[in-house]
Amino acid sequence: MKKTDPRSKKLTDALRRAGVRITRQRAALLTVLADADDHPEATELQRRAEEAVPGISLSTVYRTLTELENQGVILRHQFEGAPARFEHSETQHHDHMIDVDTGEVVEFANERIERLQAEIADAMGYEIVHHRLELYVRKKAAETGTD
Repeated sequence: MKKTDPRSKKLTDALRRAGVRITRQRAALLTVLADADDHPEATELQRRAEEAVPGISLSTVYRTLTELENQGVILRHQFEGAPARFEHSETQHHDHMIDVDTGEVVEFANERIERLQAEIADAMGYEIVHHRLELYVRKKAAETGTD
C-alpha cells in the first residue's frame, strides 16, 4: 500500500465528517495533497489537481483546505511575506527555514534547539505547550578561496 493511500483516506474521512461532499475535483485535490511532501500554496495545489481533473476552482481549493485545517488533518503555515502553505499534520515536530530569495521551505529538527527552548521556558517558570520556529535564511555566497 502506498503512503498516499492512508493519507488520502484520512483527508477524505475528515471532509466526510464535516459533511462535505467529495466531488471529482475535491477527490483530485485530496490525492494531490496526500502526495505532497513539500509545502505547497493553494494555487500550486490547484495547478496540480487541474492536471488530473480540469475545472477545479481556487475557491473550492480554499474552502477544502480550510475545512481540512478545521478538522486538524493539515497545517497552515503563514510564512512572512508569502501566501499560506500547507502540510500534513501527521508529520513529526520540525521547524522551518525559509529561503528569502527563492521561497524554498526547508524542514529541520534539532534536539539542542528543543532542549534550549525548554530550558528557557522552565527558567522563566513556564512549560512549552506549542511552539514554532521559523528561520529566514539566505544561501551564503560561495567562497572563492582566493586571498
